[in-house]
Amino acid sequence: MQAFYSPNSWRPPVGTLGELVSASRQRANTSNSRRREILAAAADMPPAYSFASALRGRHLSVIAELKRASPSRGAIAPGLDAVAQAEAYQEGGAAAISVLTEPARFGGSLDDLKAVAGAVRIPAIRKDFIVDPVQVWEARAAGASAVLLIVRALCQDDLVRLLATVAEVHMEALVEVRDALELSRALEAGASVIGVNNRNLETLEIDPRTAPTLIPSIPAQVIAVAESGMRTPDDVTPSALAGADAILVGTAISGSNNVVAMVRELASIERVAR
Repeated sequence: MQAFYSPNSWRPPVGTLGELVSASRQRANTSNSRRREILAAAADMPPAYSFASALRGRHLSVIAELKRASPSRGAIAPGLDAVAQAEAYQEGGAAAISVLTEPARFGGSLDDLKAVAGAVRIPAIRKDFIVDPVQVWEARAAGASAVLLIVRALCQDDLVRLLATVAEVHMEALVEVRDALELSRALEAGASVIGVNNRNLETLEIDPRTAPTLIPSIPAQVIAVAESGMRTPDDVTPSALAGADAILVGTAISGSNNVVAMVRELASIERVAR
């Protein structure tokens, strides 16, 4: 895989992702007014679970997501009880739990993250549109072991800066890409866990070929995660055969009538080494 980028070629995201990033910057400004308090709370947290280690195994690891709503689907599970759902995910064999903390479009909160991280014995990842180091510290203060960083949402300097903050606070990052250029940027920045999103977050369109096409280009020592648009083992198979180490599933699991069984079925799929 060869893809080259210029640091000056990045432009701020547009569409839905652009709106979400803009709102996230406003929330980060508010959080920065409490920066000292947030950093002190993060420093008092016990050591984080290893997110990367949780995603290595003979079977495909499942990152099960708590999602009450989304911009593409609207309401999914508005009455979802975060702790009860997380405990069901753990019972079903999830390797990690993704907790959406974006409030306006996804119905999430840092309170959800704190409650989940305190209730389960597997890593919790803060899934949000992180643009500022204070949001990484917020995640650690809430008990998260990892955070999501979206390459399209960040210029290269900010991506590198946020990864440095993640390391400083002794967490890990799921670095999300959607094409070869973004994968090149993620690797250049030193990402060790890379997610390939089948969904274009600017247009909200899903192309199920994205992850199976890009995952073989991810170096074997880097953990590869397929994201979005998967409901059944048949949906997962192309990414598994391409060498995915893990999958992230949100809408289908959050709206399932039998969460434990669904997670267990997805977690039983054999992993194929890249």
